[in-house]
Order: sequence, then structure tokens, then C-alpha cells
Amino acid sequence: MRRSDVWAVPDVSDSSSPKPFQPDSRDAWTRLGLALIIGSIGSVGLWSVVVVLPVVQADFGATRADASLSFTLCMIGFGVGAVLLGKLADKRGIITAVGVGTTICCLGYVAAAASPTLMLFNISHLAIGLGSAATFAPLMAEASHWFERRRGLAVTIAASGNYLGGAIWPTIVERGMASAGWRTTIAAVAAAVAVSMGLTLFALWLRMRGGAARSHAQAAAPRIDLRLSTNALTVILCLASISCCVAMAMPQVHIVAYCGDLGYGVARGAEMLSIMLGLGIVSRIGSGYLADRIGGLKTLLIGSMAQGFALVFYIFFDSLTSLYLISAMFGLFQGGIVPSYAIIVRESMPASEAATRIGIVIFASILGMSFGGWISGWIFDKTGSYGVAFLNGVAWNVLNLGIAMLLILRARQRMQLAPA
Repeated sequence: MRRSDVWAVPDVSDSSSPKPFQPDSRDAWTRLGLALIIGSIGSVGLWSVVVVLPVVQADFGATRADASLSFTLCMIGFGVGAVLLGKLADKRGIITAVGVGTTICCLGYVAAAASPTLMLFNISHLAIGLGSAATFAPLMAEASHWFERRRGLAVTIAASGNYLGGAIWPTIVERGMASAGWRTTIAAVAAAVAVSMGLTLFALWLRMRGGAARSHAQAAAPRIDLRLSTNALTVILCLASISCCVAMAMPQVHIVAYCGDLGYGVARGAEMLSIMLGLGIVSRIGSGYLADRIGGLKTLLIGSMAQGFALVFYIFFDSLTSLYLISAMFGLFQGGIVPSYAIIVRESMPASEAATRIGIVIFASILGMSFGGWISGWIFDKTGSYGVAFLNGVAWNVLNLGIAMLLILRARQRMQLAPA
């Protein structure tokens, strides 16, 4: 089918025909605004578990390691959900996927609030993470179908809902927990998410009801052809995602402990982490603007180079002021890397598979973060210093950089071989 046929305007004489959706239109921006709200609401499970962890540990009389298993299971569920709910979005549409994810998430919260044992509390977070996944990878894929000229910016805005939720939810949960206890607070969060997400989904449905349930049915075709099967390219992007996130995990997971070891105190490390994540939003939006001009592959290359550059500074400087500055620089550099994979998927793969493929790559990124956090701690235990751990992060970043360069070279080769 020709592209002109896809976007053909119906005969104006047929008043019963719905007005066709136009990419990059005001309607597209309205949808994107609703997607940002959905992402910020749906990310509550990733942040609330961190806030309630110390209180839950004390309530159940458990060790910190046992209580921390709730976060681990939440992340595992988030990774699995990115794939399963992404596939559901491809088959049934984003409204169905987010609706199912919200239901699973809220049921997980109800189970967590009523858990008589720590084991059940931890297991419930597997469901919370799985349901929350609908509002990240599938939402990025969906946003990419609504835009052509501003696709990169749209994807990164949709991805920023996760960080926006991180800026909002912890304070709400902490205050609720202080006044009503953690069980009541978690139950209240379940109710708040159910109501607010239901209203926002209904608003999004109203914006989309005139078109196809699966918006990728009218999405633009891929822009680049790397002459790789979708499976092969997915594997390559997964390897790139793992490598960049192993490097990314070193400062994000260990900066608080690192500051404690240096004698600056964990509060300073927490401030650096907040700065890092806050500037990550700026980085994500900026990378979207960049991707709209130079493409996802080149944006990934620039982001990877910048992240590696910042990591090197951690090796040579450890004064308090320098760590603040380096953490700010790291936040500005790394935030746009993960959304770049979503942009690459949409530029090079069929739109009908976008949510599934992006979900798989996001799952790989979570594996990379998990492994990166663990291996950095293991290296510290063996060496008594984070210096080698930072070097390990740089090495993984070089692997990511190499993959990005090879894909760009392959893309250029295909352009040169293509007929004029």
C-alpha cells in the first residue's frame, strides 16, 4: 500500500466518515499530554516500594536484604510486563494494554496492603511491576505512531512520565505513611491509581475513538533499512541496551554508598542521585529534539559517548564539589539513551511490532541495570574500592559505543548501495 493511500482523506460528501487522524497535529499533542499523565500515574509502583521499604522491614522484623526483595521482584515484573503488555498493545491497542496493566497493578497493591507475611508482600510487587510496565515501553511505542516530524520528541516525552512520577509519588507516599501507616497508604494508592487512570484512559479513548483501535494500522512505514531481520536487530539492540545500562547502573545504584565510604554522608549521595534523575528529564527531552534532526542511531551514539565521558571523570575526581558536578553532568548525558532504542525500533521495524520489540529491549535494559548494580558491588567487595567498578562501567560503555557505530556504518552502507 502506498503511503498516500494510508493517509487518504475520505470524500467530504460522506458526512458519516470520521475525520482522519493527522500525525503531528493538535490531536496528536493532546494524546501525548494524556500519555505523559498516564506514565506518571502508572510509575507509582517503582517508587513507592523504595519509600515503604524501611517501615515494612521493621513491621515484619526482617532483614534489609529480605525486604529489598520486593524491589527486585517489582523490577522483574516490570521487565516481563514490558514484553507481554507490549505484545497486547500491538494486538489490541494501547487502551486495552494500559487497562489490563492498571488492573493488575491495583490488585497487586491490594494484596500488598493485606499481606500477613513479608513473602506475600514481596510477591505482590511482582504483579505491581508487571502492571506498571504498560505505562512505559508500550506507551513509548504508541506515542511514536502519532508523530512523524516530532517522533523523537514524542517518544522521550512519553518516557519522561516515569521520571515525573519519581518526582511526585515518593513525597505523597511518605506523608501518607507518616499519618495513616503503610498499609492504609498502599490501599489508598490503589484506589487513587484506579480512579485517576480510569478517567485519563477514558479521555484518551475519546481522543482515539474516531480512528482504529490499533493506531499503528495508520502509522508511517520504517525510515531506514539495515538489511537485518527484526529478530537479529532486536538481539543487537538488546546487547546494546544491556551494555549501556550496566555502565549506567554504577553511579545510579552506588553513588549514595560511595559518598558514605568517602565520609561525605549518605544524605549527600541522595542529593546527587536526585540531581542526576532530575536532569535526566532534561536529557530525555533534549535527546528527542536531537533524534528528530539526526535520527535515533546517531542520537544513541552521541549519548553513549557522553555517558562514557562522564564515567571517566568519576575515576579521577572524588571531592564533594566535583562529585556534585559530575553527577549533574552524568544526568544530563544519560537520560536520553534508553528512549533512543525505542526511536531506532520505530525507524527500522514495522509499526505493527513496535510495542513488542521495544518491550523486549526495555526488558534487556532492566537486566543490564540489575546486573550492573550487582557486579559493581561485587567488584567493590573484592577490591575494597569503587575505582575498578567505574572502569568496568567504562568498558561496558565502550561495547555499547561500538555497537552504535557498527549500526551507523551499516546504515550508511545501505544508503550508498541504494539506487538513486
